[in-house]
Amino acid sequence: MSVAQSFFSESDKALVVEAIRKAESQASGEIKVFVEDRFGSDLAGRIRALFNELGMRETSKRNGVLIYLAVVDRKFAIWGDEGINAVVGPKYWEDVRDRMREYFRAERFAEGVVEAVRTVGKVLAKYFPRADGEINELSDEIIIR
Repeated sequence: MSVAQSFFSESDKALVVEAIRKAESQASGEIKVFVEDRFGSDLAGRIRALFNELGMRETSKRNGVLIYLAVVDRKFAIWGDEGINAVVGPKYWEDVRDRMREYFRAERFAEGVVEAVRTVGKVLAKYFPRADGEINELSDEIIIR
């Protein structure tokens, strides 16, 4: 079993998935959480590749957000597609990252991810409110490899 597979308890996973579902119930955006052991040598390249692999560029409003954790490497990142980036800018992502880091330093990893999901969900709801008939374009489950 990889470190990533045992990183979150089942109850932690349930909390994260519930936060994603709640956030997405208010917004048309898609939030994905991806956890793996290592990212390789290029973190930004890995995240871009995953964004494409997971179909996050295929959302209708280009407002997908990926929360990425490489647990053995002790690295994490938040990546938004061009639709959400156009309205929030880089400072927003830095603020979310810094808040997550506070939780992570206290080894409250699930809480940090849940807080990030809630924070991102609020901004998605503000700029991309859910309209009647919109569908959930991507699974809400955490991906762990």
